[in-house]
Amino acid sequence: MFVVPLQLVDQFLINYNVGQALLVAFVLSVLAVLPLKSQRLLALVVVVFGLVFLMTPSSLQPTAFLFLGLGLILVGPMLYITAGR
Repeated sequence: MFVVPLQLVDQFLINYNVGQALLVAFVLSVLAVLPLKSQRLLALVVVVFGLVFLMTPSSLQPTAFLFLGLGLILVGPMLYITAGR
């Protein structure tokens, strides 16, 4: 089993704030969902990350990520509704 040392994670997070780390996680999860070709799954990922951006305390991230969360929450349900069966 591969274990990442906590010092590597700590050194990464010192240079960036929580919003930027969440944005990287969002982009990676969207890239992971794209090969599945499921628009509904992509919509669920968008909504979940929108909620995560909204629920993260504003002292840990700039307010721009709050507005990103609002945008993702608005776009996610539209993606889900327009998905074909």
